[in-house]
Amino acid sequence: MALDMDIHELLVIGDSDLLIHQVQGEWATKNAKVLPYVTLAQSLCKKFKKIEFNHMPRAQNKFADALATTKSMIQHPERSHIDPLEISLRAEHSYYSHVEAEPDVKPWYNDIKLYLENGEYLDNTTRNQRKTILRMANGFS
Repeated sequence: MALDMDIHELLVIGDSDLLIHQVQGEWATKNAKVLPYVTLAQSLCKKFKKIEFNHMPRAQNKFADALATTKSMIQHPERSHIDPLEISLRAEHSYYSHVEAEPDVKPWYNDIKLYLENGEYLDNTTRNQRKTILRMANGFS
């Protein structure tokens, strides 16, 4: 992904000190199952102008810990195959893409203003919405 984004300098933070040292060529790779991954990582490293590796224990890396926890909760029918995890980066916040209804021309604070001015709610306001409006209105009075 970093190569696709035309990134030339990269900081890699990993929770496996062993793997970091193997990719950097400091330690030998004895496990035959890991060797293709180490070789691939080493070839990818050559495509960057600068690449730095830092070890961070999983206990200090909440994202890696969350991925490991999620992995342990998923039962896959074939233990030898793991589906890739796809992470998409969005150009805007997710609430920009989620629209439930046509927007009205009134400002976001219209319900609070109506309550402050008249002590009234709109007709279709739910009980939870009334509680929220009341709570927010208390900050203005």
